Amino acid sequence: MNWEIMLKLVLAMVFGGIIGLEREIGNRPAGFRTHTLVCMGATLVMMTSSFLLKVYPDASDPSRLGAQVISGIGFLGAGTILKDGSRVRGLTTAASLWAVSCIGLAIGAG
Repeated sequence: MNWEIMLKLVLAMVFGGIIGLEREIGNRPAGFRTHTLVCMGATLVMMTSSFLLKVYPDASDPSRLGAQVISGIGFLGAGTILKDGSRVRGLTTAASLWAVSCIGLAIGAG
């Protein structure tokens, strides 16, 4: 097993877990498991993109998979935002999930 891959996944688990744990302690939606999985998933996507670039060096755009993570998480996050009268709920949840996915992409890129 490649130690670099394991190190990146552990870092993603730790960084995503820290943000998720803070939300879990505050009894907020999308806690530890969600943030950990999003961060690790984004890391895996970016590592896959890097791997594909090594295997297929003539690929047109190595950042394409990472861009899909950003737009996909943005789409999911938009679904968590609700307007309740004059109150807006879920904005911090959407922002934290998006930020954690970007952290995961950065870890996956190295």
